[in-house]
Amino acid sequence: MLSSPPSPAPLRLARRLLLTLLLVSLIPALLLGWSRVRYEQNSRTVAIVMDYAALVSQARGLGRDSGELLAEYRALGVNGVALMEETVQTRIARGEIIARTGAELYADFPGKGFDPSWTYLRSVQPGAAEAIRERYVYRTRNVELEGKQWIGWPVDITGLAAGPNIRLIDSLKAGGFQVVYRPYDSTAARDVASDWPDVPFIAFNGLKVVGADSPERLKLVDERLGARVPAIIEMNPQKGMAALIENRPAIRMFSIRPEWQELLRPDELASKFVLAARERSHRLLFVRPFQTVDDTRDFLTRVKGGLDRADISIGAPAVADYSPNGTLRVLSLFGPLIALALLALSYPLTRLGMLIALGTVALVVVVNLKSPLGAGALLAAVVFPALGFVMRRHRPTDWLIATGFSLMGVAFVAALGADRLSMLGLDPFRGVSLTLIMPLGLFALSLLPRQDIRKTLSDLYHYPLRLGDVAIIVVALAAIALMVLRRGNTPAVGVSDAETRVRALLQDNLIRPRFKEIVGHPLAILGLSGRLPPYFTSLLLMGGVVAQASVLNTFAHFHTPLLISLQRVVNGVAIGGLIGFVLLPLLAWGIKVMRGGPKSADTLRPPTRSQAVKGTD
Repeated sequence: MLSSPPSPAPLRLARRLLLTLLLVSLIPALLLGWSRVRYEQNSRTVAIVMDYAALVSQARGLGRDSGELLAEYRALGVNGVALMEETVQTRIARGEIIARTGAELYADFPGKGFDPSWTYLRSVQPGAAEAIRERYVYRTRNVELEGKQWIGWPVDITGLAAGPNIRLIDSLKAGGFQVVYRPYDSTAARDVASDWPDVPFIAFNGLKVVGADSPERLKLVDERLGARVPAIIEMNPQKGMAALIENRPAIRMFSIRPEWQELLRPDELASKFVLAARERSHRLLFVRPFQTVDDTRDFLTRVKGGLDRADISIGAPAVADYSPNGTLRVLSLFGPLIALALLALSYPLTRLGMLIALGTVALVVVVNLKSPLGAGALLAAVVFPALGFVMRRHRPTDWLIATGFSLMGVAFVAALGADRLSMLGLDPFRGVSLTLIMPLGLFALSLLPRQDIRKTLSDLYHYPLRLGDVAIIVVALAAIALMVLRRGNTPAVGVSDAETRVRALLQDNLIRPRFKEIVGHPLAILGLSGRLPPYFTSLLLMGGVVAQASVLNTFAHFHTPLLISLQRVVNGVAIGGLIGFVLLPLLAWGIKVMRGGPKSADTLRPPTRSQAVKGTD
């Protein structure tokens, strides 16, 4: 039966041996962490890239010269320009080409060979319209009118790409600007990527990279990219990007959609850009001007000030791949496995613990079938948050031991999960939901007494509950559910306006700790006080497990620099721990008041592990 465990002495010896092996297995993980920190410290330069089309539009609306306005913004930190590939319409607006619909020409010149359903172009600058014809595979038709050649197209050609403005690009490069070129894609293009300018960065438009729909064209784009670095745009996954950067470096770029920017104040927008550079490893900050120059100045001044405070410089971003040592990563796999064995041997029902361990391994492997290292990272993320509270939960200071185990787990998550693609945000952590749910289950199973499970189920079924007990349990479970559901950028439970303002204030002045940790750590400390009923203690400790799981979950965002994640966790531990230990005497005073005198709280003290082992109360 599951209720027959090995004798305590061999178990203690086995646990000590596993603890020793766990500490030894930390060595390769810590070495990998150090190499990652060095890599990230060498990547603290960003370019503030202005959308040139938006800049020109603002300048025209204000009756100002776009070059002078750009120079003004340059003094405020802008050192790059993003240029869209020009369209035929751009060349028409510049007076290089004349375009007329076939219907117009047919009405004005009947019988001259114009098709009303076609579009016609004529060169003003010699060869301009002819160059457009050479770009595309469409079958065109020439019509001569009054000694001038019109080129007819069976489609409306005016919206199609016409190539880069080389003169403007060369001028900007000569001025020292970092140029980001943004080409369009068209399956009708005759020779893809043949005229891309010599610029440091390429940022594709839409949801696909150029050539993504054709392996042959994508291969040609890959060859013609040369030394240009593709930009990965935040929250805009593009088809073909992973294949395109398989054998080349890439850079992360952050931008805000124009319609969203219109709803934000300059300080709110600046905060988002600083956060992107400081905590999400974005090296290209794609900015657009506000409607007024004053708002734009305010925005850029705040961005530059925030970057200065974060010790991030503005210049030419260094682009290099992160290449962790493969041998050290494989050696780091032993850590989570040892921790799982230690967890299994710490359950009151050891055989049940072994079954739980096997089931946990099977689950993380299924979630990461193609990635053993990813499975190891997920295993660390679900085991370490529960391990400390399963092994020891006698007094408030045991919270520090649980936190220490979680920080050990952090080293393994970072070592096993962080690689080139995950740090670029292209290979997200698989099983992130499990990192908050499974530790709760692993901890809850440790609450089972050392007796036959059938008897435990019977005892639970016949356990007398008062209405007050039910109310407390419901409230506590609702609070735990709230902590679990509030995760990610789009949580299932929203954030109030007041909390949003507090978050923004914290975010601008320090590395903001996570809500789950500020709440969960105090719950664990109160639960370990020994002054509450056993069932309530267990509920509070479950809140503490959520906080420890949040610690591991923080480091599963591999695009966030390691030291930033560490600062976030340290702030959460410091604030949560301070709140918890301040609340301890208040809890004791509250219980004393409710009881009407300085009565002993021993009758409310939760069972110790030795009592649980003996099956006593």
